[in-house]
Amino acid sequence: MQFVLYGTDCCQLCDEALELVERALEGKDYQLEMTDISQSDELMNKYAYSIPVLKCLNSERALNWPFAEEEILAFTLSMNR
Repeated sequence: MQFVLYGTDCCQLCDEALELVERALEGKDYQLEMTDISQSDELMNKYAYSIPVLKCLNSERALNWPFAEEEILAFTLSMNR
């Protein structure tokens, strides 16, 4: 599965979200791309008030902050259905 984690540099919540995603998906086959929304007006307009956001590129579904490891696992499992 391919994911994008939308956030910004120097965002403590984004750093925490990255750690949660990496722990939750450890040992699973996935690709994770970090995208800094401050580099795009379109992304800023879409995500400025909801980062960090984990988006699955395979399904276009997104998981908005706040989320925990359990929610990440449930989110990824729902992609396999």
